[in-house]
Amino acid sequence: MIQFENVSFEYEKGKTVLSGISFSIGEGETVGLIGANGAGKSTVMKLLLGLAGPGAGNAGGSRTEGRILVDGLEVIPRNLAAIRRKLGFVLQNSDNQMFMPTVLEDMLFGLLNYGMSRQEALQRADSVLRELGQENLRDLYNHKISGGEKRMAAVATVLAMDPEVLLMDEPTSALDPYNRRIIIDTIRKLPRTKIITSHDLDMIYDTCSRVILLSGGKVAADGSAEEILRDKELLESNRMELPLRFQR
Repeated sequence: MIQFENVSFEYEKGKTVLSGISFSIGEGETVGLIGANGAGKSTVMKLLLGLAGPGAGNAGGSRTEGRILVDGLEVIPRNLAAIRRKLGFVLQNSDNQMFMPTVLEDMLFGLLNYGMSRQEALQRADSVLRELGQENLRDLYNHKISGGEKRMAAVATVLAMDPEVLLMDEPTSALDPYNRRIIIDTIRKLPRTKIITSHDLDMIYDTCSRVILLSGGKVAADGSAEEILRDKELLESNRMELPLRFQR
């Protein structure tokens, strides 16, 4: 479903962010993308979405080597529309994602713009909210709901578009324990390919079967979550610490 083939990327000449990374993610996998600040996690997401690199025409003097493919389509400008229909991106800050007055209107916005009738769009929105157990959010105003509710609303809005791959950036950041658990349970039950970036390694352990560790723009490790997240020496050598559950 996702392939990075010897990808290197510079935002500007001499400032390398990724250096020859290669990995593939199969359909249905849930993969945690981890690393210290500046390791290249956000850049991987931007490259996939065509917000940087070949998909963005290497704007601003950036330079990319290698190939990135989503479901067999190379991430280049002429394929972006098709690729973005396959990808759903849940931003770290839900305020940057929810821009209509109510949760329902946010969920309908993309569907209507893709040509779905209002009746079909309403049925899709209600179905997703039922699937998530979040029917109570339907008619609430975005500016009046809590941070946890807004994060769930953002997930619902993305899922309404029925993406094949779900990208999530720090999905549990700034959440209280109750809402963090709801997000974790939601991630675990979603039958989609998922790529999750986070510093919350306990959440990664709870949701991901596989982990890719980036360090200095390279893949430092790629393996099972059990193996990598228990490796104190590996994590500390790449400016990270064991999940809290293994520090006791």
